[in-house]
Amino acid sequence: MTTSTDRPRRALVTGASSGIGAATVRRLRADGWDVVATARRGDRLAALAQETGAQTVVADLTQDADVSALVAHVRDTGGLDAVVNNAGGALGQDAVEDGDLEQWRAMYEINVLGTLRVVQGVLPLLRERGAGDVVVVTSTAAHGAYPGGAGYTGAKHAERMLATTLRWELVGEPIRVVEIAPGAVATEEFSLVRFGGDAERAAQVYEGYQPLVAEDVADTIAWSLSRPPHVNVDLLVVRPRAQANNTTIARTGV
Repeated sequence: MTTSTDRPRRALVTGASSGIGAATVRRLRADGWDVVATARRGDRLAALAQETGAQTVVADLTQDADVSALVAHVRDTGGLDAVVNNAGGALGQDAVEDGDLEQWRAMYEINVLGTLRVVQGVLPLLRERGAGDVVVVTSTAAHGAYPGGAGYTGAKHAERMLATTLRWELVGEPIRVVEIAPGAVATEEFSLVRFGGDAERAAQVYEGYQPLVAEDVADTIAWSLSRPPHVNVDLLVVRPRAQANNTTIARTGV
């Protein structure tokens, strides 16, 4: 998809070093987008750049200076048509009474305040284009609770409210705000990070059914960005067929 001047559209993708972020970079590049990929791990970004031709910027979205440098790079190297706020993650699965305060704080920092920093930074760039898209990748955790999930669901609910409120505040401007809320997605790191590197426990999350994969979510992101300019996909919830809600999964082996 190109603009009226036939230049490729340009997107910034956060959390691009693995999982949904990396899959989104690959998909958008395949669709003809220019992409700036950002994450904390420079070695992974370098490999992704070599594979896809994406530009890369190493940045920690919990740090104001890193986000400022990221936005300056995007501005100075061609501007922006869309941002995919994908960086985030879960830590632990403790009951509220046993919740680790530092893990809760860390989840809020990356899922909510990291998204806030990026959105605040890029809105002027989208306005300079005359139109643009803000995609926020939340989770079905943003739409319901489950035992042991309060830290993560709380952060994702807050991120969801950021996206919803932003859409209301920007009404009348040619900027779309899209929320993509995936259910169970088997990526190489999400559950592994959540459970502190416990590979056996992480694998159990996806046993007995076919979860989504990162490419499934990247497909929904690319589709939402490809809609005609007058169409806004307010919310797209995507789950594996076997998952009815946050606590009900049919583990039938297929």
